[in-house]
Amino acid sequence: MAIKEQPKSPRFRIIANILLAVSGLFLLLNLFLPGLFASGPAGVPYSLFIHQVQEGEVSRVSVGQNQILYQLKTENAEPGQVFTTTPIFDLELPKLLEQKGVEFAATPPPKNTWFTTLLSWVIPPLIFIGIWQFFLARGGGGGGGPQGVLSIGKSKAKVYVEGESAKITFADVAGVEEAKTELVEIVDFLKTPGRFTQIGARIPKGVLLVGPPGTGKTLLAKAVAGEAGVPFFSISGSEFVELFVGVGSSRVRDLFEQAKKQAPCIVFIDELDAIGKSRSSNGFYGGNDEREQTLNQLLTEMDGFAAGDATVIVLAATNRPESLDSALLRPGRFDRQVLVDRPDLSGREAILKIHAQKVKLGDDVDLRAIATRTPGFAGADLANLVNEAALLAARNLRERVAQEDFAEAIERVVAGLEKKSRVMNETEKKIVAYHEVGHAMVGALTTGNGRVEKISIIPRGMAALGYTLQLPTEDRFLMNETELRGQIATLLGGRSAEEIVFNSITTGASNDLQRATDLAERMVTTYGMSKVLGPLAYQQGQQSMFLGNGASNPRRAVSEDTSKAIDSEVKEIVETAHEQALEILRQNRDLLEAIATQLLETEVIEGEKLHSLLGQIKPVANS
Repeated sequence: MAIKEQPKSPRFRIIANILLAVSGLFLLLNLFLPGLFASGPAGVPYSLFIHQVQEGEVSRVSVGQNQILYQLKTENAEPGQVFTTTPIFDLELPKLLEQKGVEFAATPPPKNTWFTTLLSWVIPPLIFIGIWQFFLARGGGGGGGPQGVLSIGKSKAKVYVEGESAKITFADVAGVEEAKTELVEIVDFLKTPGRFTQIGARIPKGVLLVGPPGTGKTLLAKAVAGEAGVPFFSISGSEFVELFVGVGSSRVRDLFEQAKKQAPCIVFIDELDAIGKSRSSNGFYGGNDEREQTLNQLLTEMDGFAAGDATVIVLAATNRPESLDSALLRPGRFDRQVLVDRPDLSGREAILKIHAQKVKLGDDVDLRAIATRTPGFAGADLANLVNEAALLAARNLRERVAQEDFAEAIERVVAGLEKKSRVMNETEKKIVAYHEVGHAMVGALTTGNGRVEKISIIPRGMAALGYTLQLPTEDRFLMNETELRGQIATLLGGRSAEEIVFNSITTGASNDLQRATDLAERMVTTYGMSKVLGPLAYQQGQQSMFLGNGASNPRRAVSEDTSKAIDSEVKEIVETAHEQALEILRQNRDLLEAIATQLLETEVIEGEKLHSLLGQIKPVANS
């Protein structure tokens, strides 16, 4: 696909050159003409001139607007010598000259030549035109084209047409097979519309791609255009809205006018929620702000008397479908919603294969193992992972990317960069070692956790002084109560190890406590895993389905007794998990000491060595 650009006009450059030439000539004339035509009379102060008049030494005077020329009597100066002085507003001067018998007259104002008259009429308009063209050109540089600010209401969409560059097809998209299947129908209609229209079928006017950030929604839209071989208009929702009222709706009209001229074509609007938010989100209808006008115009263009019969298919992408206006989602506008979710294990492997084609891989690279270690990664995350591994290999002066580069890249993405400059004292290092071993031992024995692959006391990221890496052995979509309680116990394993070994606690478990409390609260208020409160949901509203869990949602309005019951249940779940972690570590105190001592020596334990050590943990009843 290639971007089609319009040629820019050279008018501004020509006018600017003329303006500079005329301005330079005018400046030179102003500088040099007064000196060339000056008569050179002797200049005297005005006070001396008045004194000479009063003494009767002046014979004749010529009073002008800018200067006074006078001659002295022959006995006081050479014959014909002319003197000049600067005039001062003096109403008594004519009376004084008349009293002294001086011959005087007023000089008529100088007449302008045709050249100076022409300059006075030409220069100001040229300056105005030059300034105007300058601002027009500045406005055009922002994407409005050569017309600049005059095209502020024009669409800023980039138009992709078939060109010499390689186009994107469905072969370049992996991990979203269900979404590709849905969009194949759009491609078939654009290629062979008669097969659908002859039996009365109507293709959807709009297709909404819904999914988390980085899952490939924009890439899918480009692949549809590449497969169909039709023009592709791409624009972001934020580009419709400007400071000036009415610009957004004007750009929507212009976009669809351009699209209809090149039909059949595809219009892709990224981040649709920027203009498509629900009009009742502010609590009332009937607003008249710029965003609402833009949304109304989009609704009209997609379905209305002005829609016409041109084959213009609108693809849009958003990761917040719950915030969109209901009028956008009704049949006839965005008829179909296609979920572009994070890929599963096989999808991640397929994505890695596509991105790995661009780098040189070593013989030891196992993309299946890498896909297994990256649950929850989106397509953009995996692309970044491959690039990060290639950077690490180049930094280490290797010609090919090795498996260890991918392992280090995963840790950098998940935990952050190693902080080699952060040096802990021996006491802190010992506390961190026991803390991380506590996580690993409890996580290895309880259900609901991934397999422990690595323990490290090398600081990473902004706050992590050490970390325990757990990786799932399979993709999981459901968790039962026992598994969730096991996760909470694992989170509290570090604090429990500190209590057993040092008989005290530190601030290192603050994040663990926060995560454990949030998980326990969701068990009670969201999942209904409380025998006291029963199968009821107490959370307030709904959280975005694609933006992560984050902190627990605010609770809905409940009675004081219910609120106390929720707090009591959350506390019971966390304390029970805490006791479970303490019991596991007490029963395996010798193994805790052995693993922590070895970790202090090597700073990192991983692989088969770690698995053999954790395999020696003695199970505890009801663990």
